[in-house]
Amino acid sequence: MTANSPAQPGPSGQGSPRDRRVSQRIGAIAESATLKVDAKAKALKAEGRPVIGFGAGEPDFPTPDYVVEAAVEACRDPRNHRYTPAGGLPELKKAIAEKTRRDSGYEIEPANVLVTNGGKQAIYAAFAAMLDPGDEVIVPAPYWTTYPESIQLAGGVPVEVLADETQDYKVTVEQLESARTERTKVLLFVSPSNPTGAVYTADEIRAIGQWVEDHQLWVLTDEIYEHLVYDGVDTGSMPVLCPFLADSCVVVNGVAKTYAMTGWRVGWMIGPTDLVKAATNLQSHATSNVSNVAQRAALAAVSGDLTAVEEMKVAFDRRRKTIVAMLNEIDGVVCPTPHGAFYAYPQVLGLLGKEHDGRMVETSAELAEYILDKAEVAVVPGEAFGSPGYLRLSYALGDDDLAEGITRLQKLFA
Repeated sequence: MTANSPAQPGPSGQGSPRDRRVSQRIGAIAESATLKVDAKAKALKAEGRPVIGFGAGEPDFPTPDYVVEAAVEACRDPRNHRYTPAGGLPELKKAIAEKTRRDSGYEIEPANVLVTNGGKQAIYAAFAAMLDPGDEVIVPAPYWTTYPESIQLAGGVPVEVLADETQDYKVTVEQLESARTERTKVLLFVSPSNPTGAVYTADEIRAIGQWVEDHQLWVLTDEIYEHLVYDGVDTGSMPVLCPFLADSCVVVNGVAKTYAMTGWRVGWMIGPTDLVKAATNLQSHATSNVSNVAQRAALAAVSGDLTAVEEMKVAFDRRRKTIVAMLNEIDGVVCPTPHGAFYAYPQVLGLLGKEHDGRMVETSAELAEYILDKAEVAVVPGEAFGSPGYLRLSYALGDDDLAEGITRLQKLFA
């Protein structure tokens, strides 16, 4: 029998243990759609094709020099060649507490912080610490692809609540209340939003926070795009605007987007000490400590000023205006202006159910494939975010590539 040959059925007729090769829990996980699109675009580029990728939410800027230098020095320091506390370097946890106070006005202590291997691990660790099997989490849609998968891995049940472009992609208290059941335990709240760029106003956040409090729920708020807010929108951090939620709120953040450090893999969760301790225990068995070199780099990032961040924001704002204007010139595309993050989320229903170059395109997933094949432009279909009929395009790429990519779309659908 070779390594790949099928196992023989066991005595029960159900197959042997070896026949059940992948657990149902892990087998049910969908591949990250955004990373899949980005990988395909890079593979095609490696073959020599002039693909322009709008798939990955990744700043095109290098990590600031002072952050890189901190990592170089950390490599030379023998302290960083050894295990460190699973919950994070004490000096980094202190710096995150100070950064949180500085940037959002949220008063926390280092004991409220768990340093994780990127924001994704923080999200999973938080849900794993909060949820029991069958607990429901209300997930506003369009949503980032990782949220439902993390909830299900933690034993929870994601309950989607859809807000379309007529609502500026923002859910209402009335929608949340309609989705609430006796099994609801957590509200997932994301502002600025990936994939839509929607930003909730301070008053909208207060109303949602009061609804959470009225029903004694938990809330997980993802603030990874906190510094990328445009047009002077009056917004803020959920536990600051709703201080009564401090003991039932988890904040997820990281250095990836703000400091162009996606590859360094440093994120964190902030929450009540008992929840943070439970998530730390989980991490102590799952990964131990985050790379010390990356933690030292993150320490330099969060301890420094926001000059580099502001420079990137100026470029993102310019690209935001360009991509929205150019997309709205395409007949059949409706692109609202995003007020945060670095994504455009156009509605493309006007391009569906039609033949394009002799090819029938019924869904936004098929449209994304058609665009890649014909225009060599990589975008992510709305199916990945729980809202078919849309596309997500990241404008965190160079100005020239952005203009060329959207020009190709304009020509394709002229």
